[in-house]
Amino acid sequence: MSNPANYRLNSKEVAQATMDWLGKRGVSKEQIGQLVMLLQKDYFKDLTLDECVTNVEAVLSKREVQNAVLTGIQLDMLAEQGQLLPPLQNMIWHDEGLYGCDEVLALSIVNVYGSIGLTNFGYVDKFKPGVLKKLNEKNGKDVHTFLDDIVGAIAASAASRIAHRKQAEREAVEEALGEHTQAE
Repeated sequence: MSNPANYRLNSKEVAQATMDWLGKRGVSKEQIGQLVMLLQKDYFKDLTLDECVTNVEAVLSKREVQNAVLTGIQLDMLAEQGQLLPPLQNMIWHDEGLYGCDEVLALSIVNVYGSIGLTNFGYVDKFKPGVLKKLNEKNGKDVHTFLDDIVGAIAASAASRIAHRKQAEREAVEEALGEHTQAE
């Protein structure tokens, strides 16, 4: 074990590793942004993909999210390489239906953004739209047991972030109009 007094983690390296590993696993911020758009387009007609991607980036900037991404990807990769011990190896390799740790890890992301994120996560986890469909395919070589849930959680969190911010913007406008009316 290393000496904790000498341990220094570089946050920029963790953030960069998160983005690098998502890319290496075939997931872009734009693909996650498309999931966000799917979740929020009916509520905010003027929402753009750029705005969705900006919110994905904000979610990915959180250390808790980075930790979940890096942990999940590493477990998927170890399963691909057959490096886990049984029965865990088989559970992750086959994305065992009763194995729920992948969802639990993803919920650590969603929990940062509240109950709206939880309901959005449930939706994308069930229907697997967009990039989630690709990640959920079983091709006999790629394992995305954790990654599909993590990507869904990032999208759900970004959607929640948008919902909260749009509500705050509406309230600010209403308050400004109310103050203006009261001043007259």
